[in-house]
Amino acid sequence: MRTNVLLEKLGQLIDGRYENPFELLGPHEVEISGRRALAVRAFLPHTEQAWVVDGRHAISRPMQRIHPAGLYEAICPASEETGRLKYMLRVAENGGENRLMHDPYAFPHLLSDYDLHLLNEGTHWRCYEKLGAQLRTVDGVEGVNFAVWAPNATSVSLVGDFNAWDGRRHPMRKHIPSGFWELFVPGLSEGTLYKFQIRRGSNVFEKCDPFAFGAEVPPLTASKVIDLNRYRWHDGKWIERRQETNWLDQPISIYEVHLGSWRRPGDDPTRWLTYRELAHQIVEYVKEMGYTHIELLPISEHPLSASWGYQTVGYYAATSRYGTPQDFMYFVDLCHQNDIGVILDWVPAHFPRDGHGLRRFDGTALYEHEDPRQGEHRDWGTHIFNYGRHEVRNFLVSNVLFWFDKYHIDGVRVDAVASMLYLDYSRKPGDWIPNKYGGRENLEAIRFLKEFNEQVHLQFPGALTIAEESTAWPGVSKPTYLGGLGFSLKWNMGWMNDTLRYMHHDPIHRKYHHDELTFSLIYAFHENFVLPFSHDEVVHGKGSLLNQVPGDLWQKFANLRLLYTYLWTHPGKKLLFMGSEFGQWLEWNFDASLQWDLLQWESHQGLKRCVADLNRLYRGEQALHRFDFDGRGFEWIDCHNYEQSTFSYIRKAEDSDDFVVVCLNFTPMPRIGHRIGVPKLAWYDEVFNSDSMYYAGSNIGNGAGIPAEDTSAHGRPASLLVTLPPLGAVVLKPRR
Repeated sequence: MRTNVLLEKLGQLIDGRYENPFELLGPHEVEISGRRALAVRAFLPHTEQAWVVDGRHAISRPMQRIHPAGLYEAICPASEETGRLKYMLRVAENGGENRLMHDPYAFPHLLSDYDLHLLNEGTHWRCYEKLGAQLRTVDGVEGVNFAVWAPNATSVSLVGDFNAWDGRRHPMRKHIPSGFWELFVPGLSEGTLYKFQIRRGSNVFEKCDPFAFGAEVPPLTASKVIDLNRYRWHDGKWIERRQETNWLDQPISIYEVHLGSWRRPGDDPTRWLTYRELAHQIVEYVKEMGYTHIELLPISEHPLSASWGYQTVGYYAATSRYGTPQDFMYFVDLCHQNDIGVILDWVPAHFPRDGHGLRRFDGTALYEHEDPRQGEHRDWGTHIFNYGRHEVRNFLVSNVLFWFDKYHIDGVRVDAVASMLYLDYSRKPGDWIPNKYGGRENLEAIRFLKEFNEQVHLQFPGALTIAEESTAWPGVSKPTYLGGLGFSLKWNMGWMNDTLRYMHHDPIHRKYHHDELTFSLIYAFHENFVLPFSHDEVVHGKGSLLNQVPGDLWQKFANLRLLYTYLWTHPGKKLLFMGSEFGQWLEWNFDASLQWDLLQWESHQGLKRCVADLNRLYRGEQALHRFDFDGRGFEWIDCHNYEQSTFSYIRKAEDSDDFVVVCLNFTPMPRIGHRIGVPKLAWYDEVFNSDSMYYAGSNIGNGAGIPAEDTSAHGRPASLLVTLPPLGAVVLKPRR
C-alpha cells in the first residue's frame, strides 16, 4: 500500500470513518528492502507504550507510535511465527499499568458468505445464533463475537465498560455488500456491558444491540453479554406431549398476567418480585384456579414501564426488571413441570422512538419506512416495521422462533394485527399510500404474517399463535395453504364488545338488547376464537369488570358470576385478566399490586371459587371444549325469550349422549318452572350453579337435579322445568 494512500486510510480510521479496520490493523505482510516481513499495527489511544509478544517464544518487540493519536506498529521478521493468533500485545496504559491482551484484529470473521446470503435473503431463521453478542472460543481463545446490521453507516464501533466507552478503540469490519458489521473481541465474558457507536456522515450516536440477550435495568440502556445455553431444562415430558397434542380440541383457559403488578412484596410494595419468586407463587395459584395457560404481557425489554411492555426495544432480551434470562427460564420450566403452558405477548406491529432503539438505526430509516405515511403510527407515537425489507422480516421471524427455541414458550399472542393488515389503519384520507394494486391491504405485512406462522408451526409442532385482530379479515386462523394467515387462534373482539355492552345495561333494559348476545353465534365458527376479557377492558377509565356491571353490591357479584358462566360455556377458548377472577374493585394499575386483601370478604372469595369451578367444569366436560370451532358442538334451545332475558343452549361432544344444557337468566327475577326442551328423557344433574351459596349467592336452583318430562318443547321430545336463579346460570347434564 502506497504511503500516501496508507496515511489517508489511517486518517479515516482514526477519525472513525473507515469501513474495514482489518485492512490496516492486525498483522500484515509487507516487503522491506526486498525482504518479507510482518507489520503488526494496533490503535491504542490510551497507551503510552506497546510491545508485540511472540506467543511461542515470549519475545517482546517494542511498537513504534506512527501517529500521535495512538497508532502503533512493529515490524517483525516474517520467518518468525508472529502471524494470526501467534502473538499478543502488551500495553502500558496511561496509568502505568501493563496489560497483556489478544489483538482483536488478528482473528478471522465468523459470519460466513452463506450466513450473509441467508441474512440478506431474509431466511436465516437462527440468525440469533450469529448476530448480536455471541460467546465464542476461537483457536482456544475465549471472547465475544459482535455482529450488527447497519448497511448505511459510515462506520460502526463497539463501546462498553471494557474500553471506557471509547469508540476509537474497537472499530468493526463491514461485510460488503451485505451491510453487516462484525468484530471478535477476545477476553470478554458474560456480563459485559456494550453498545454500538454508529457514525453516518458527521452524526455519531450510540445504539443498543437489536439482538442483545440482556440489558441493564431501565432507565439504564446498555446491552449485556448473556450466555443462554447454561440453563438445564427439566420439561422434556411437557415438550414431547405438547408437540403431539391438537390443542384446538383441548380445553384452553388462559390467565393473563402482568408480572410487575400481579403481586408486590408486602414489606416493599415498590419492588418487583423476581421471575423465580413469581414462578412459585403464580404456579401454585394457577393450579388452584384450574387454568391451563398463563399469558404474559410483553416481557421483552422495554424502556418505559407505563407501556406495559408494548413498546419494545430489546426484542431478544427478557426484561431485566425481574431478574436474569436464566430466572425467566426457571419460570417457564416450573410452569411446564406443573402442566401449565406459557404464552407471550409479542409486538411486531410497531416499535418506539427511543434514541437507543431501532429508530433510524444506522442514521437512516432502516427498520421502519422513511415516509411517515407508511412508517408512523400517529395514534401511538411509534414506528411501523418495513415488512418489505428482507432483513427486517428475518429479524422478526427469527425473533419469535428464538422465544420458542431458547425459552421453551408454548405460544405467542400477536398484538395489533389489524394495524399491520391495513395501510389506512387509523389514518385519514391522503395520509396513507395504497399498495401496488391500489388497495388498502398491506401486502408485505400479510406475507410476513404467513411466513411467521408457517415457520412456527413447522419448527415447533404444538405451538400456538394467537392474533389480536379486531376486523372481519377472512381466514385469520385458517392455514396458509387454504388462503388464511395461518394463526392457530384469533381473539373474538366482536363477542367481547357485544357481551360487555349488553352487561352494562340495567337488567330492566336488557330485553331491548337481546341480539347483542345472540349475534355472536352467527359467526362463532368462522374462526378459531379465543373469548377475551383482557387487560384492555379494565384500563383507561373503563373501571374493573366488577365496577362495569350494574346493580347493588350483591347484584354486581351475581352479574359477574353470570358473565363468567356465559364465557366458560360459550364456544371458544377462554381468557381472563388477573384480578378479574376475584373481583378487583380498582381499575388495573401497572405500578401497584392487585387488591389481594379483598379476599378477606366472602363475596370476593365466592367469585374466585366460582371461576375455579368453571375451569374444572370446562376441563372435565368434553362437551364444553371438544367442538369449540365447529357448529356440531353448539345448539340453541331458546334464544328468543327476550321478554325474560333468558337464554338456553346445548354444548355437545362427539358422543351424541355426551352433552350439557346451559340456562342463563340475565334479570334479578328468579324463574321458577321455566320450561326448556331437551333431547332425551333422563335425570339431569345440576353440575354447576352460579348462584350457589358456595359462591356467596342466594342458593336458588335445582338441588341435586331434575327429571325430564315427556312433554315436548322447543322442537324437542322432552323438557325440563328449570329453576333459574336471579342473575344466575345453571348447567345441567343428563345422567348416563
